[in-house]
Amino acid sequence: MPNDRSDWINQRGDDFDNFTPLAPDKKFDGATKSFFVTYSNGVKTQRDTWCYNFSRADLERNMRTTIDYYNTHESTDFDSTKITWTRATVNNKNRGLVYKFDAAQIVEAVYRPFCRTNFYQDLRLNEMTYQMPRLFPNHDVNNLLICVNGVGDKNFSVLMTNRITDVQFQFNGQCFPLYWYERAAQGSLFGEELTRREGVTDWIFNRAKLLYGGDVTREDIFYYVYGFLHLPSYREKFSAELKKSLPRIILVDEAEKFWQLSKAGRELAEIHLHYESQPPAQVEVIGAEKNNFIVKKLRFASKDDRMTLIYNDFIAIRNIPPRAFDYVVNGRSPLEWIIDRYQVKTDSASGIVNDPNAWSIEHDNPRYILDLILSAITVSLKTLDIVDSLPAVEF
Repeated sequence: MPNDRSDWINQRGDDFDNFTPLAPDKKFDGATKSFFVTYSNGVKTQRDTWCYNFSRADLERNMRTTIDYYNTHESTDFDSTKITWTRATVNNKNRGLVYKFDAAQIVEAVYRPFCRTNFYQDLRLNEMTYQMPRLFPNHDVNNLLICVNGVGDKNFSVLMTNRITDVQFQFNGQCFPLYWYERAAQGSLFGEELTRREGVTDWIFNRAKLLYGGDVTREDIFYYVYGFLHLPSYREKFSAELKKSLPRIILVDEAEKFWQLSKAGRELAEIHLHYESQPPAQVEVIGAEKNNFIVKKLRFASKDDRMTLIYNDFIAIRNIPPRAFDYVVNGRSPLEWIIDRYQVKTDSASGIVNDPNAWSIEHDNPRYILDLILSAITVSLKTLDIVDSLPAVEF
């Protein structure tokens, strides 16, 4: 029988509704009774092939091509090797708007978990930017985002980042910021006169100080949220709720547990933000001495043997611990995300090639992808160790 929420299976209970939401009812409402003042989807470009590329030089060439075509052709001219027409670009063309390439708009972004790439940030050529321009208004600001999956039939997932995210960094992802920015004077939001605002609400900040003492900072609460969202008991008990709504959590009663979760959140953030620089896992690397680190397509030795990864014709990685696959973000372990993203891909419509080896070359690090694999295994193992040590919380 369905419940009063029309759930036939995986039925939700009442406890979750009594928790404090991460998301406010109204964004940028200073009086909101939630953990965060605002939140945002990741960027939805509707032309990922054009706007993302491991090669900065290729990205610039691709964007110049599509901008030139937009400026010189009608929206009825369908040439998939030159442009992807969408509702926004068609409307802009019909309004007579002219696009201009700006190399300063090429920034680093995270496209998928553990996949950093070049991104062309443009309010016109990115179909939907949501609140991202207020979270990263220019290339110089520092910010942290707690990114969770959006509503849908996916197991709950969370990952922190310090860069602009794509909407599928997490499945239909929603991002909760440490800070947000607003204009301090008239002018463009991308101008320099910006005022930094706190992402954690005054309401939850004051409640935390009453519960845990005046030394609590908004950063402590931010990392507490990150630690709390990794609690296995929370994810298991409220798995149905987390598929159908954004997270709601509690401030624990015991100060000791608050500080344990906040400390764990900081440790997890350190690992996840600096995943590339984690020490290499203790696995067996065969053939690295040949100094051929070019990849075409990473693969496991077989569907039954995921303990061996074939890097290329010269290099293999053996004795990958099975535990490395137990940490899952957005449906895959870190290693599986690298296998998925770090391969040479050619878009069938445009013919655009996205080659991860270009990132290694342009960053003067031939071993980048190999080292990334070894670090990703460490990320999984360290994350699981911290999650296993989280305090018990009663709901």
